[in-house]
Amino acid sequence: MAISIQPVSTGNGLSSGRLPRGTVWWVLIGSLVVSMSMFALLSAANDAPFNVVGASIVGLLLHVAVSTGLTAAVEGKRQATDRFVTNLVSGAFILAMVPLISVTYTVLVNGMNRLDPEFFNSSMRNVIGEGGGALHAMFGTLLITLAATVISVPLGLFTSIYLVEYGKGRFAKMITFLVDVMTGIPSIVAGLFAYAVFALLLGPGVRMGIIGAISLSVLMIPVVVRSSEEMLRLVPNELREASYALGVPKWLTILKVVIPTSIAGITTGIMLSISRVIGETAPLLITAGFTASMNYNLFHDRMQSLPVYVYTQFANQGNPAWAFMDRAWAAALVLIIIVMLLNLIARLVAKVYSPKTGR
Repeated sequence: MAISIQPVSTGNGLSSGRLPRGTVWWVLIGSLVVSMSMFALLSAANDAPFNVVGASIVGLLLHVAVSTGLTAAVEGKRQATDRFVTNLVSGAFILAMVPLISVTYTVLVNGMNRLDPEFFNSSMRNVIGEGGGALHAMFGTLLITLAATVISVPLGLFTSIYLVEYGKGRFAKMITFLVDVMTGIPSIVAGLFAYAVFALLLGPGVRMGIIGAISLSVLMIPVVVRSSEEMLRLVPNELREASYALGVPKWLTILKVVIPTSIAGITTGIMLSISRVIGETAPLLITAGFTASMNYNLFHDRMQSLPVYVYTQFANQGNPAWAFMDRAWAAALVLIIIVMLLNLIARLVAKVYSPKTGR
């Protein structure tokens, strides 16, 4: 029986039913050029400033339409649909990155003006104009956040362990429901709750760092519970059963098997919860207040924090106004750097203690 072998086309051109390699990128460049040209002409005709954002958006929309049409004409409807969805996903990613990059760039450019040694080694005590720093706000933020973490992590972790390992029936469902409700509580409500509790105990008008830490812990606990619960549920039951088969009690299995296996995800969730609350302004403004002096005692008098420092510098501008704005931008930049360092630490801990690469 004779076997006929048909030659297989290896070309990338239109004759092979596929667009040439790099066509999509050339379409993107062409669409942006056309859009920029149109906006430049309109700006010149109307004597208006050039709108870069509008030109970019129109160029991306033109790219989606042209690339989808070309793909449909050459490769078919199925590939055109795939190209259209790919363009939408890519566009959504770019759209999400634009404000992030814009905010980071703006804070970096404006914050570098006052990122000097004086800003890190002095407070605002007796400073009414230029100069001064945010050392008291940095210490306040670190102390309040540390206290909130000490309160929230044990409570949140033990609650998640109970829900995964012990919780059954209506009581566990009620706890889960309450945790979900607490996740959506506005931060100002948490601050009012903590202030009301201490106002009943110590009298109205009380302001202390520990009250701010408790208000932040109200916001942290549900995040820790939900993230830790999901990580604990990902631990395979085979590991638990193997430990039980060796005669290990349940509490020791949780301590030696379940938690070490999920420690990377738990740590990431804890760091995310810290990043969630470290920039809160409203609850700390109500509970911890603001001050221009150093305060190392969480249980005595008012305590400044970086978010409140940014707010007070911006809201209570004096003379010269640019000095207050420079301090506000510098404090915002320091806050972003702290959050970035926390995320880097979380990634490092996750890498070290991950079951695949850890000990």
